[in-house]
Amino acid sequence: MRKIEAIIRPEKLEDVKSALEKEGIIGMTVSEVKGRGCQGGISLQWRAGEYKVDLLQKVKVEVVVKEEDYEKAVQAICKGAKTGKIGDGKIFIYPLEEVIRVRTGERGENAI
Repeated sequence: MRKIEAIIRPEKLEDVKSALEKEGIIGMTVSEVKGRGCQGGISLQWRAGEYKVDLLQKVKVEVVVKEEDYEKAVQAICKGAKTGKIGDGKIFIYPLEEVIRVRTGERGENAI
């Protein structure tokens, strides 16, 4: 099993959800986060002058998938999140040792 964490633009969340659903991946956790990458934030113009926003609003999407499904999940996230501009996000993939469904006690892939 793998856990996939994707940091994406907030406006691309619906596209990512749709792309994952088309691949049969329904379950996910979504969090609003702030962060910055290589771009180091953005500079904005306001009446009083220029100011810098160095922590940008992003969305973190977390999904857990079977080993054989992780590549199609990654491709779906890339397809849904990509604009081709700096700040499209990052995807982190972790091996997952165990999953337990609290309600039933099921373990492993049956608990996903």
